Amino acid sequence: MRRNPFASFSGATNREQYLERYVLREHKRGRAFAEILDDAYIRNRSTPAERARLLERPDVVAAIGEHSLRELRSVDAAGVTSKSAGQAAVE
Repeated sequence: MRRNPFASFSGATNREQYLERYVLREHKRGRAFAEILDDAYIRNRSTPAERARLLERPDVVAAIGEHSLRELRSVDAAGVTSKSAGQAAVE
């Protein structure tokens, strides 16, 4: 099997790519990123530097961003709903 001569340009090792897939898969299952990164599975298979690099990978950043937006929208919607209900009770 021939190795890709340009593989070193991608900046990520096979292990980092596998860890990224694991993190994204677990996140899709509903787990929080902090919980996933604290998994024994992740800690045993990566260095702190590799875990930090995971947070720089575009797909992971996008997933974190999407998750954060969903949380903010749900908090905002709940806040608007409770404010509306509170104002209705005052009036």
